[in-house]
Formats: sequence, structure tokens, C-alpha cells
Amino acid sequence: MNHTSPASLLNPSASRQRGRLALWPLLTGLAFVALWLFTLGSRALISPDEGRYAMLSLAMLQSGDWITPRLNGLLYFEKPPLQYWGGALSMALLGVSDFSARLWPGLAGLFTVGLLGHTAQRLWGPRTGVLALLCGAGTAWILINSHFLSLDAGLCAALTLALCGFLLAQHDQAQGQARSGWMLAAWVGLAAAVLSKGLVGLLIPGAVLVLHSLWRLDFAIWRAMRWVVGLALFAVLTVPWFWAVSARNPDFAWFFFVHEHLQRYLSPVHNREGPLWYFVPFLLLGFMPWTGALPWLMRVRRSDFAEGFLLVWALFVMLFFSASSSKLPSYILPMFPALVLLLARRLEQASCRALSWHLLVPVLAWSGGLAVWLLAEQLVAKDSSPAIARAMLNGVGLASALFLLASAVAWWLLRRQRKEVAVAVLALANSVCVLIGLQAHNGYGLQKSSAELVQAIPQALDPAVPVFSLRSYDQTLPFYLRRPVTLVEFVGEFEFGQAREPERWVPTLEAFVPRWQAAPQAVAYMERPTLAAIQALGLTPRIVFQDERRVVIAKP
Repeated sequence: MNHTSPASLLNPSASRQRGRLALWPLLTGLAFVALWLFTLGSRALISPDEGRYAMLSLAMLQSGDWITPRLNGLLYFEKPPLQYWGGALSMALLGVSDFSARLWPGLAGLFTVGLLGHTAQRLWGPRTGVLALLCGAGTAWILINSHFLSLDAGLCAALTLALCGFLLAQHDQAQGQARSGWMLAAWVGLAAAVLSKGLVGLLIPGAVLVLHSLWRLDFAIWRAMRWVVGLALFAVLTVPWFWAVSARNPDFAWFFFVHEHLQRYLSPVHNREGPLWYFVPFLLLGFMPWTGALPWLMRVRRSDFAEGFLLVWALFVMLFFSASSSKLPSYILPMFPALVLLLARRLEQASCRALSWHLLVPVLAWSGGLAVWLLAEQLVAKDSSPAIARAMLNGVGLASALFLLASAVAWWLLRRQRKEVAVAVLALANSVCVLIGLQAHNGYGLQKSSAELVQAIPQALDPAVPVFSLRSYDQTLPFYLRRPVTLVEFVGEFEFGQAREPERWVPTLEAFVPRWQAAPQAVAYMERPTLAAIQALGLTPRIVFQDERRVVIAKP
């Protein structure tokens, strides 16, 4: 049946014009996705997190053991394996590289953004869906964590699936198979969250469900959870790995559930303390360029189920991690999808005039970046690496100028009542500028990476040549060597593995000396103070690499 309208038949040029206009959003979206993915491999991995998680994935790929995680050859049970599996799979398919190492969080970020757009569209209509897609793609903290190799982007994607699946299943228009399917998708999200980072994947959604029900004095939604099928699905997805790793490693359960959950949260065992307001700056900067709209998001009616659930979700994540004795900036990432959905609803309801006032906050923030660039020469003179500092500041200046220009365009569009286009300009500009800033930071990142160091010592790439790491450990060194190194008088997070496999490390420098002397070829990595210590033990090393902090020696 031909659905061509009479107007199109009378005016074919108008029809072609509409087709071309409809093509622009698609092309822009594809270009954005390409930019998002391309930049994953444009920077060296940095220590500690990126090197750690890249090496855990590489070890699984190389060993073929997808059950027992090992870091630098030692047992490592701090986190579950879902991201390790994702990283190992991407390396198997695409080769071992910085890009394949970061691909899992990169795809997790894209998944999160796409799911936010779809959820808002189903809940509140197409315009809100477009705004949620744009706001998610332009939110700084989602973007940054999607381009940094840690567990948090994967956890955030899994929890976003749980959150959005639950909201869509409870939506008034969801019926029959759609309601059931979204509820089961939420259970899959819970399982993926647990396999990403442990029990926090259950605690956050469970606590929010309880608190939201108490706030509304409404427990009817509990009957719609599909408990029997959902719990069965959750168990099928999670229990096999926990069962298998516990069977192979009897000490796993105590270390993982007690040490890595209770002790980490209740005590400063990992030396990651911070004040109660620790996460506030990361929320304010991470929600850029939408930070000025944060007060809007608090205006939630208790009778609005979805908005109330989103607000409770965001507040609980913030308060829960603020009360923890272990804090890292990326921990609050799971609150950002809830904030984006609330933001999209508010933007759809707001007037263009009100939105134009909220441009002031990101404009002031990026103006600060421009001011820093204008002071570049004074700042460079005080830096220990002037060339690196200059490159960083030039990147900040470029990003700041681009965003301020885009803000002027967005303001002009808002004056002409073109809200969606203005939001798109802001989102795209903020994304591009954040990526420019990340790339500009690569010079400093290389100082915390072994990417260039390994290139300077090609003999270390020979598997027959032992490589030692003395009194220190660069998490990226084994990844760029493509094999573990032997730790010497260094414990850190390896205490559990070293206690169970003492033959895999050297406890003292004194014990290292005869091993070094007996090896026909060997390489050793250390920080500068350790060089004097081994010279005092009678070694006369040949230095093959050194910078302000690190030294590498080799024999012969």
C-alpha cells in the first residue's frame, strides 16, 4: 500500500528536503559514536586502575582460566570477573591494545546513554527521549568514566539497566509481555551489577526500593517484581562463577565478602578516607554542563512514581558512599543516570528563557579554564615538566574557547525557541571539550604509565628474560610487557596472593641479589631511592632508562 502523501506528490522537492533534514541527526549521532570509540585508544593506560584491570583481562586471555582472576600472576579476588571477561573478549577479537583494554567501559557508557534516551521516550514521550539522550551523552562524568578503564562504567551500565527496566515495567502503559520483559531485564541488570562489583549491585536497588516504598507508603509494586522467575534468573547468571571460584579457592568467600565489602566500607583499611562532602565537587563538576539545573531536580511530587524513584536513587547513592570509609571519585557515577532522566523531564517542561539563565554556570566554569590558559606562562614556569604543562594548558584553552563559542550559539538558539537544537549544541560541545582535555592530559598520563618505558627496553619483551619490580610496582608495566613481573619487597594489594603463593615473589632486596647475579639476562624496575639501596648491597647496575621518578636497570 502506498503511503505517499498528496503534498509529497505535488512538491517532491519538499519531500527530499525533509529527508535530508531527517538525515542530519542520524549522521551527527554516528559521528559522535565514532568519536567516542576512536578516542578510547588515543591515550596511554595509566596506573593504577587502568593498568590493573587491563592486566587482569589479559591474564585471563593468556591463561585460558576464566574462573580465577590473577593480577601480575597472583591470586586477586577484590572484584568479580564480568569486566575482566569483557576485556579479555575484546582483546581476543581485536588484539591487545589500549583501545581493546578500554572498549568495555566505552561500550558500557554508550549503552547507558542509549538506554536513558529509550527510557525517557517510553515514559514521557519522544521529545523527552531526545533530551535524555543528549544530556546523557554530554554529561562530563559519564563521558570521563566511559573513557577510563575502571569498574565503574560497567557497574553504572548494569545498574542503569536495573533502574530503567524497573521503571518501564512499572509504567502505566506497560502491559503483558512488555511489563514482564522489562522486569526480567531489571533482574539481568542486578546480576550484571553483582558480577561487576559485588554486593553493592544488590544493595543500591534494594535499599532504594525499600526507601521509596516507605516514602510513598505504597508496597504494591513489590507484587509486580516477578520474584520467582527473577530470582531464578539472577541465580542462574551469578551463582555458577561464585560457586566455581569458591570450589577452586577455599579462602575466596571470606576475602571477598568480609574483607572487600564489610571491612572496606566500615573501616579505612584501603586508605581512601574523605570528609562527608568529599563527593560534592565531583557531583558539581561531573554534571557539567547541566549543573545549574540541579536545584530543579529536587522538585519532585511524591505522587509521581518514576520521578520519586529517580530522586531517591540519586540521593541514596550520594549519601551511601559519602558515609563510607572508602571513597573514590567514580563511586557516585551510578547516580548520574537518574539525574539525567530527571533533567530531561525538567528541560522538556522548562521555557527557553529559563534555560538560557542556566548557561551561566558552565560558562563561568569554562571561563575559568580560559583564564588558566591565559596564565599559562606563569604556570608553566613553576611546573617540573614545562613542555607537558604547556601542552595540557593549550588543550584546556582550546576546549574552553570552543565551549564558550558553543554557549553563545546555544544562547542564540534559545532566544529563537529552538530548545532541542540548543541542548544538542551544548551536549556535543561539552563532550568534545572534555575529550580534548583528556587528550591534553596524556603527557602527564605517560608519567604514570610504562608505555614509553617498555619501548626503551626491548629486551624486557623477551619472555626468557626475567623482569623484577623492586620496592614499587607500576600497574601498567605487566600489561605493556604482556606478562607478569616478579615483585621484590613490595606487598600492597598483593598480600592475599603472596601469602598463598609465596614462591611467586621475592620478600627482600637481600634475597633478590643472588637471583639477579645468577641470571644471564635480567631487567629490574624501581623508583630512584631504591637504586642507592641495591648499590649498597654490592650491585653495579647498568641503567637503560630513567626519568625524574623511575629507573630501569638491565644485564648484561
